[in-house]
Amino acid sequence: MNQKNSKAALVFTPEVVWVPLAFALVIWLVFWFELRFGYNFTPFGVLPRSLKGLRGVLFSPFIHSTLSHLWHNTVPAVVLTGGLFYFYRGVAWKVSCILILGAGIGTWIIGREAYHIGASGVIYGLASFLFFKGIWSRNFRLTAFSLIVVFLYGSLIWGTLPLQEGMSWEGHLSGFITGTVLAFVVRSKIAKPTKYAWEAEDYKAEDDPFLRQFDAEGNFIDPVPETDEEEDELPR
Repeated sequence: MNQKNSKAALVFTPEVVWVPLAFALVIWLVFWFELRFGYNFTPFGVLPRSLKGLRGVLFSPFIHSTLSHLWHNTVPAVVLTGGLFYFYRGVAWKVSCILILGAGIGTWIIGREAYHIGASGVIYGLASFLFFKGIWSRNFRLTAFSLIVVFLYGSLIWGTLPLQEGMSWEGHLSGFITGTVLAFVVRSKIAKPTKYAWEAEDYKAEDDPFLRQFDAEGNFIDPVPETDEEEDELPR
């Protein structure tokens, strides 16, 4: 049966793969550099209400303190960034940049006086953006992806509260708020699922050549053989 193509159909592009992997590669290389050469990049993190600490807005997502910290940020960053570039490729770069700035500046404003590092603020922003944008879109694919995000990372919500000492809940909260605001502010062409002929408003089953091969009870009807035109009788 015929399909109706959507102008905003979901399309798999190379960015869905290389952008998340490139980000993961960079943060792992930064961590490796610290271990290999004994360097400490923590002072390049966000230091609230300090002019020098503003540089951490750009640098902090790429800096991690421990291998566990790095690993726990790598997996959700790859999954959520891939989802962003697949479902919202038209605004993915803009959303990514605003999330980095929003999470960093928010941390700089409300954070306690300490260096804040890690990609978790951006991850919280991605999770909240994908969830609320998917629910708001009323598209079953995006809604399903939103529910997957909640299932996998729903427990992240507790990270926005000051429950664990040494955890930058301020960065988590800033990223979460930024992602939520972006979900309702950023306009994007919502990808529509492929529509089939029978989903059209003017569709009539009796005119469908495929359905006409079945009777009212669903039994297949043998096609009537086509007969050639009778040849003229030759004179004897």
